This record gives sequence, C-alpha cells and structure tokens, in this order.
Amino acid sequence: MNTIKYSQAIRDGFEYLLKNYKNVCVMGQGLWSPWYVGSSMNDLEHQFGKDRVLDTPVSENSTTGMALGAALTGLKTIVVHPRMDFMILATDQIVNQAAKWQSMLGGEIKIPLTIRGIINRGGEQGAQHSQALHAWYSHVPGLRVVMPATANDARDLLISSVLCNDPVVYIDDRWCYDHEEELKPIEEKKLTNMGPQILKQGKDVTIASASYTSLLSLQASEELLKNNIDAEVIDLRILNPLNIEPIVESVKKTGMLLVVDGGWRHFGLSGEIIASVAERYSFSKNLPQRITVKNTPAPTSKVLEKEYYIDANEIVEKAISMVG
Repeated sequence: MNTIKYSQAIRDGFEYLLKNYKNVCVMGQGLWSPWYVGSSMNDLEHQFGKDRVLDTPVSENSTTGMALGAALTGLKTIVVHPRMDFMILATDQIVNQAAKWQSMLGGEIKIPLTIRGIINRGGEQGAQHSQALHAWYSHVPGLRVVMPATANDARDLLISSVLCNDPVVYIDDRWCYDHEEELKPIEEKKLTNMGPQILKQGKDVTIASASYTSLLSLQASEELLKNNIDAEVIDLRILNPLNIEPIVESVKKTGMLLVVDGGWRHFGLSGEIIASVAERYSFSKNLPQRITVKNTPAPTSKVLEKEYYIDANEIVEKAISMVG
C-alpha cells in the first residue's frame, strides 16, 4: 500500500500548487530551512525559485501585510507562520484587514490569501510556544478556518484553501506530522464541499473533534470497542463556517455527544459545538460532555505537560462514564 505522512502531504500540496498555478507564491520565516517548518516544504525554493518561495525576515505583521497586498493584486499568496503563537503579531492584518475588506467593499474584490499557522506543543516549549488559537480566528466573520487531521486532508485542504478567493486560515499541528494513511489521488475540491467527515461509524456515542484530537478520538474509539462501546468519530475539518448538521444527525442516532478540543475550555470550540447542537436537538438524559486542555498557560515541566494535554485514555474514560 502506498502511504503518505501528514508532513509530506503538506509538501505535496505546495508542490502541486506551485507547479500548476503560476500565480501562487509562498512567503514566511524559515521556508528555506530543512527543519523550521517540519520538513513540510523541503527544497521547494530550489524547485520553483526563491522569487516564488520567499524566506522573509522575522516580522510577522509586515510579512502578512505584504502577502495580503500581493493577494489584492491577483496573486494567490500563502504566508507561513511556523509558530501559531506569533501569528498574534499579525492580528491587525488578519482580523482588521483581510477579514473585512470584501464586506466593506460589497464583495467586489477577491482576497485569495491563505494564512498557514502551525501549532507546536509539548517538548517543554512552555506557554509562549504551545498555543492552539483556532477558536480565536474562527470567531471572526470573513475568515475561513480549516484544520486538517489526516494526511490526505492536509494536502487537499491546503490546495482548496489556496484556490479559494476568500482569506483562509489553514492550521496544521506538528503532532499530526507522522500520521500516515493510504495515498489518494489529488482532486481539486471547493471548501464548501469539504465539511465534517465521519472517520468511524458508530451507534453509542458521537465524538466530535478536529485536527490532532480527531486522531486521538479515532484511537480511543478502537479501545472503546473492547468495552462494547461503538463510538462514531466526526472530524470537523472546517471550523468557520461551521457545518453543524452532520454532528446533529449523528447525535440523533447515538443520543450522546462528546466534544474533544485541543484548545481551552472557556469560550472555545467545544462550547460552540455543544451549544449549536443543543439548539437543534433536545438531549433527553445524557447531557453533552467535553474534554479540553486545562484553562491555564501551557507548562514547561514534562511532568506537568502529561497532565495538561489530552490523551486517548482520557477520551476512553469519559465515553465509558457517559455510556455506562
């Protein structure tokens, strides 16, 4: 079986775009480094030239502004932030500019800008290098936000994001980079056709998640089968706009909802999913539950990291307690 790793799939997506669309260009920090972006862009600057794959100075706000300006001229630009934490420095360009202009100008302009933010966690990196800020950007009207969990989606969602004429925040997680799956042919799809997908069919409890937590949920579902619990695992893929209907239909079947989110609990993705489902479905007995990281800054201590981050066992225990 021909398999592909998540990190290699991202590179394949970049290669496909640069090869087939001459108006695609990429810019950001460390793009010429073999390790800075997790081997997800190796040698692209040699293959396509340093005028299309630009390694920029460490200035997130100006680099993102440059990418936005290029997108306004008709280029399909991708700006890469190797640590999502420091995308915060470009928030004005992303939230006040890119997200607003189409609305302010009556939809008469296109902004084919993709903002890639990479989540780095663990490894005792500490509070300023370990944040998953997807809920922040999903809160903003005018931004599309995508979070691939699987290798093929990492490639295909990147391609779809860049070919979209709206600003898209594309978020990948380094903890997914070694995930492998069978390679599928590239098929260009519109983001509007790439909503939530069922990773595993089930009948006892619905587990909804995104990105790395979808892989954890899938792993937990295999252990739950040993406890005679058949979980249905749904990977969101696209956070904004959020298509809640597939989750609602699943909950109508299972009667139970568990949301697993790699972000914080307060005002986060898990609460949005639960509220959106509850507006459409009346839970008769088992209230929806959620698992998130702790509501504290990420610790530096390896021992504390083990307590801070979610693992598959935590999902298994919570699902067992719900189903009984």
